[in-house]
Amino acid sequence: MILGLSMPALVSLLGIVVVVAISMYNEDLNVGIVAIAFAILIGAIFAGIPAAKVMQFWPIDLFMILAGVTFLFGIAITNGTMDKVTANAIRLAGGNTAVIPFIVFLLIAIITTIGPGNIATVTLMAPVAMAIAGRIGLNAFLMTLLVVGAANGAAFSPIAPTGIISQFFVTRMAPELTSLGTPLGDLDTIAWRIYLDCQVAQLIVNMGGFFALGGLAWMARQKHATLSIDDVAPKPEPFTAPQWMTVAAVAMLVLLVILPGLSITKPLFPPVVMNVIGNGKTANVGALAFVLSTILLVLKAGDSTKAVLSMPWSVIIMVGGMGILIEIMDKAGGLGALVGMIAVVSDPTTVTGVLGFVTGILSAYSSSSGVIMPMFLPLVPGLVKAVGGDPVAMISSINVGSHMVDTSPLSLFGAICLACAAANEDKGRLFRKLIVWGFSMSVVGALLCYVFFGVLAL
Repeated sequence: MILGLSMPALVSLLGIVVVVAISMYNEDLNVGIVAIAFAILIGAIFAGIPAAKVMQFWPIDLFMILAGVTFLFGIAITNGTMDKVTANAIRLAGGNTAVIPFIVFLLIAIITTIGPGNIATVTLMAPVAMAIAGRIGLNAFLMTLLVVGAANGAAFSPIAPTGIISQFFVTRMAPELTSLGTPLGDLDTIAWRIYLDCQVAQLIVNMGGFFALGGLAWMARQKHATLSIDDVAPKPEPFTAPQWMTVAAVAMLVLLVILPGLSITKPLFPPVVMNVIGNGKTANVGALAFVLSTILLVLKAGDSTKAVLSMPWSVIIMVGGMGILIEIMDKAGGLGALVGMIAVVSDPTTVTGVLGFVTGILSAYSSSSGVIMPMFLPLVPGLVKAVGGDPVAMISSINVGSHMVDTSPLSLFGAICLACAAANEDKGRLFRKLIVWGFSMSVVGALLCYVFFGVLAL
């Protein structure tokens, strides 16, 4: 025993610290691969778990859902459907340039919610949004707040990759929480509550920053703007038949995920249909996505090679690899040790702020959904047992805290927006503003989580 910990627990705890440190130091290295290697070594040498058994801890259910959803939206992105949807939506502003930033915000939130997720949506929309900001004279920093805030707020949709990751861990912890006397209740309802928590948090902070740091002044100047909408978003070509089929497939995905869970429409879906699209009781977004994707490919509405290349394989591997390491860490006792450390400085109210702060600091240097969420979400049952409190509040705090700092140029989203800023922007100054804002969000996110989820128990 060292520091009150068994050797397997201590080594597994050191292992996760080293892996997270590597992810913070070298962003080009896929930490999922490193996590698998550490899991094999720790499991085989210190926990008595053979390498072949360690490899079986790969979260296959999560992998299949992520692969299906990202492939379907890979088709939508590569066949031009999303580009035309974006252009037509922005043109709704007409001659009123003051509403364009809010159309961009709403469009990003909707696109992220229906399935592509925050990574794909920011990659798709940031170049468009930053170019528009240059054309309408909007500060690139303010547009970055809207782009990242909208994408991260909607990222926890149960049918988007980040929301799928969150819901995967929620589903896994549900039986343990029930045994502790704190059942989560209906998991679909919980998923949408977490989505709403994150959406409201991002909306308050990023929209508040937009208005307070120059957005209101910019809007006032737009009263005399004479810019044509054709100069901002040229009218796109009409949708082709394959693109209309893709729109129909995405709409079908959303409806088949939502409708079977509603009491009024549930009778419309017999058991045989539910077996095809899910587990017999609820729809599985991954299964639906694979079926709909195959229909599109058979109808020649998409290119499978391009769609596969567009999938976020890096994040998928990170999540899977970290999942294996966390499983080994749990079996070795390291997870319990980490819970104990957080419990020492927390109570049922402050634990939300502590989780928001720690995940925010670490996420500033590491992947929010690929590293931080898989590391901290499994701690929730242990924290509920150790300090008490609302498990959903803890889950939302982890999710909000880890994603509030993503405007930093050290993160993927901040870096994309910085790279796509208009030529007339001072990128050195923009870098400094984004890094100050990003790091300050670790504190702001912690306070928000403490007040909203701890004190007010929203």
